[in-house]
Amino acid sequence: MREEHDVLLSGLTTMRVGGPAQRLVTVETTDELVDAIREVDDADDPLLVVAGGSNLVISDEGFAGSVVHIATVGISVESADSGGATVRVAAGEVWDEVVARAIAEGWSGIEALSGIPGCAGATPIQNVGAYGQEVAQTIAAVRVWDRREQQVRTFANADCQFTYRQSLFKGESRYVILEVVFQLRLDRLSSPIAYAHLAGALGVEAGERVPLEDAREAVLDQRRQRGTVLDAADHDTWSCGSFFTNPIMSTDSYAALQDRALARLSAIDGPVRVPRFDAPDGQVKTSAAWLIDKAGFGKGYRMPGPAALSTKHTLALTNRGSATASDIIALAREIRDGVQDAFGVCLVNEPVLVGTSL
Repeated sequence: MREEHDVLLSGLTTMRVGGPAQRLVTVETTDELVDAIREVDDADDPLLVVAGGSNLVISDEGFAGSVVHIATVGISVESADSGGATVRVAAGEVWDEVVARAIAEGWSGIEALSGIPGCAGATPIQNVGAYGQEVAQTIAAVRVWDRREQQVRTFANADCQFTYRQSLFKGESRYVILEVVFQLRLDRLSSPIAYAHLAGALGVEAGERVPLEDAREAVLDQRRQRGTVLDAADHDTWSCGSFFTNPIMSTDSYAALQDRALARLSAIDGPVRVPRFDAPDGQVKTSAAWLIDKAGFGKGYRMPGPAALSTKHTLALTNRGSATASDIIALAREIRDGVQDAFGVCLVNEPVLVGTSL
């Protein structure tokens, strides 16, 4: 366990913004993680838990309390038989390295989640998903430290309350994730390809399966085209990935959105159809990227910055090298309000905002 003081938190986030931590504690084992959290709680000190920092925007003022940086490691195979591979992963493991290990071992089920930044412990919090897969499809259990009860608890998948980019753990400071247990298939072929663009890139029909290595490389290529594979030399990747979630609404709300889009855009773009995807409980999901673009915020909006939309993807707000958290939030607020004015849809931020708000 390592303790430091007045350390800039910008270095712990992929957006690379954030002021100093009053106290920073880095832990490398699960026992150290539990001990560090208990110490902070016993002292009644404000707590911020940080792992990969890929879904976090910290204010320029920093954090007046204790920041616990999770750097725990460990991937252990609990069983591997006809029922699949049960794999326990420490919260601090780099997520893409977990996926790479799965591909190498022939564990199928998370290959479409290649290239997502951050650590394994963050994946159940927002039910990380991409290209037709979500971690909820493969998580068997989540082991946590319950700060209220002062004990370790294990939640089965059914108890995690997984929905689109949501879980029991999101927005809830009570639980600190220690480990995630995945149930993966023993198979050198991917899950059925569920995302049309990915299937097209692979030269197959949606629903077909391909070798795990091919699926991973195609996903990484798609993500590189969108600037969402971390690269220190590419400011398009100095971001939190998708800053806004795709809106989910009733069919009536979608119909109203379609009418509003027709009235606003048909004279310019001709026939208009707002993207529509099925969502649970008879609801409809639409594209935040489409709404942002059609509201007048195209790729590279506000270039050269200091904060600007990615030149590759309208959903990514980026730090062009000298942005502050205030710059990022101002841009996010401008885009959110612009989409609201244009289409009557209020976009919801995906990253956690610490010490600031929209």
